[in-house]
Amino acid sequence: MQVWPGQAYPLGATYDGAGTNFAVFSETARRIELCLLPDDGSETAVELRESDAFVRHAYLPGIMPGQRYGFRVHGPYEPSSGDRCNSAKLLLDPYAKAVSGSIDWNEAVYGYHFGKPGERNDLDSAPHTMTSVVINPYFDWGDDRPPRTDYHRTVLYEAHVKGLTMLHPALPEELRGTYAALAHPAVIEHLTELGVTALELMPVHQFVNDHRLVDVGLANYWGYNTIGFFAPHNAYASWGDRGQQVLEFKSAVRALHQAGIEVILDVVYNHTAEGNHLGPTLSFRGLDNASYYRLSEDQRYYMDTTGTGNSLLMRSPHVLQLIMDSLRYWVTEMRVDGFRFDLAATLARQFHEVDRLSSFFDLVQQDPVVSQVKLIAEPWDVGEGGYQVGNFPPLWTEWNGMYRDTVRDLWRGEPRTLAEFASRLTGSSDLYQDDGRRPLASVNFVTCHDGFTLRDMVSYNKKHNEANGEGNRDGESHNRSWNCGAEGPTDDQGVLTLRARQQRNFIATLMLSQGVPMLSHGDEFGRTQNGNNNAYCQDNELSWVHWPSRDDDGAGGGDRSGGRRDSGRDGRGARGGRGAGGNRGAGGRDADGGDSGDSRAGRDADTGAAAVSTRDGTGRALLEFTRSMVWLRRDHPVFRRRRFFHGRPVEGTHDELSDIAWFTPEGGEMTQRDWQAAHAKSLTAFLNGSAISEPGPRGERIRDDSFLLLFNASDRTLDFTVPVNHGRQWQVVVDTARSEGVEPGTGRKVKAGDRLTLIDRSLTVLQRPG
Repeated sequence: MQVWPGQAYPLGATYDGAGTNFAVFSETARRIELCLLPDDGSETAVELRESDAFVRHAYLPGIMPGQRYGFRVHGPYEPSSGDRCNSAKLLLDPYAKAVSGSIDWNEAVYGYHFGKPGERNDLDSAPHTMTSVVINPYFDWGDDRPPRTDYHRTVLYEAHVKGLTMLHPALPEELRGTYAALAHPAVIEHLTELGVTALELMPVHQFVNDHRLVDVGLANYWGYNTIGFFAPHNAYASWGDRGQQVLEFKSAVRALHQAGIEVILDVVYNHTAEGNHLGPTLSFRGLDNASYYRLSEDQRYYMDTTGTGNSLLMRSPHVLQLIMDSLRYWVTEMRVDGFRFDLAATLARQFHEVDRLSSFFDLVQQDPVVSQVKLIAEPWDVGEGGYQVGNFPPLWTEWNGMYRDTVRDLWRGEPRTLAEFASRLTGSSDLYQDDGRRPLASVNFVTCHDGFTLRDMVSYNKKHNEANGEGNRDGESHNRSWNCGAEGPTDDQGVLTLRARQQRNFIATLMLSQGVPMLSHGDEFGRTQNGNNNAYCQDNELSWVHWPSRDDDGAGGGDRSGGRRDSGRDGRGARGGRGAGGNRGAGGRDADGGDSGDSRAGRDADTGAAAVSTRDGTGRALLEFTRSMVWLRRDHPVFRRRRFFHGRPVEGTHDELSDIAWFTPEGGEMTQRDWQAAHAKSLTAFLNGSAISEPGPRGERIRDDSFLLLFNASDRTLDFTVPVNHGRQWQVVVDTARSEGVEPGTGRKVKAGDRLTLIDRSLTVLQRPG
């Protein structure tokens, strides 16, 4: 075998059409062997003799894509000094673009013997662990273009590759649960009909099923246990793990882009799957433990701000290089459109405290590739001072946990929530305005993968996690949920009706709020996990989305959107097309002058036999309501402003009314006493479509209809008076008290001074043409 010196950069295995360059970093290693692994179980070792800046490298002519390989590192094994090198352990390449196989959790993958943690284990791990794979980087992207959807037009949809597609009845069985399923027309049609612009995928980096979970017959379903930051998870590939997973993922991205849907990855750069000092030796630990991990003062142990056993060393230049190289790779080679950073506060811990000026944020800010995609932070971790909502740099958006908590509290009837609810509804200026950020810094959500589903949030007061095998001790105990009068399944029709209304309340509130809305997959038709609020280990039908059947009509049906694909009123089409004028109400004409009609009538991607109960208003009825709310938001720029409200008439708009105003149910303007009243759980918000201060993309003035949002979160029926001097004629366009929704153009018409009766825990939206 020929061995040439090769290059120290790029790190990893790089195929150039004639051979492959291998490069790997280790400062502590005395010697590194590249091990080539043919399918017959043998192993060919090649020592990497060239070294530049602690990077060992070689070029091997004739090494083709599909070649499996790993590294063996000869160096010190002194846990008390932070060194854990052991040449008996076959190590994954930290820069592997694909990974083959899985771990069988034999004792050989550990650096110690079971029951004797202080005794070195020299058993060969090669037969029991995963291997790195050389890939072919070439792919025909055709005319692929990133959608580059502006934040104010973005609707996020958090989904799990397997969970979203495993039970979809329109998918061939061999594609279910795979990247190829995401590219299937039935899935893409559902997303586009729903109005989704960005698919936020739960972890697809190569991850590991925890030993503990495997032993009890469970699995790491969520995937927050990364071992390969460049490799798509091989179990989500439908036709092979020798590089096929890379091609399949790229094909899915290309198909989603063609539909105008961005792909955002939930990434875990805060820890790895190697766990604490009792975890396996799979890659980083055996290469250079002290360079990759934050070690305690006693260097046998790891500092852990993630709750997973270890934390990456964010002040190490090699860790920072790994993360930035990974991010750039996924943007440039895999063509994803952004990232959601799990436990992002850990990334800011350069030393101990959370520092928004840490090296990681500096690198992102100046990077010409990464700084140009969507960057979303989960702004907390489990360490001291880890809750950092509102404290990330201006380039970032954040999962707004305060929005989630406040909206839940309002609709479950908690006192003294009105003032904070008003702030959350209008973009959380108290969190983001001081440092120059806009409402779009707030990713608004009421549910996500972590916690109750929307249906469970209105069906359970307590978590029911017994299936996880931890005695129901795992998962959050304070969920801000309310079961509406009965815990779990019930035949009480009054409870079921209220639960259905509450789900509509949450979805409507989400879509009427300033910021970027995020739906959790399956909530649009009432997915349940039977009260399990921590289904991280449930890779089964408990967590998979059950799709409603065609005859699952619920309490309504038909298209509630009026076919309104795009208003064009802020100068851009729904997918970025240009237009003027646009659809100014139900029906009418699209922005390009064409007849809009009902573009979704008679179409249904959600077919099959996996029926979802509709006795409580879930299934297709809730799906149609969710669609109508998403499209109402997309039709009207007043719900997705790019700047905060001023609370006064806006100069240059030639409108004497304030851009926003707040009223009591009686129709009078809210006073300080009204905001602070403990019993107050209802209000009216006026949104002035003629007082939008930001210009359109060509500098034109944006005009929209005006709206009154009537919230009755109390437990009794209330009469609301339509405020005077803010418009003479209004029409009801949303009423969450109606399970069948409001057909466009058919809502009740009211005048200033008229009274509307809102039943307990309901929401009504009135529209006045601009």
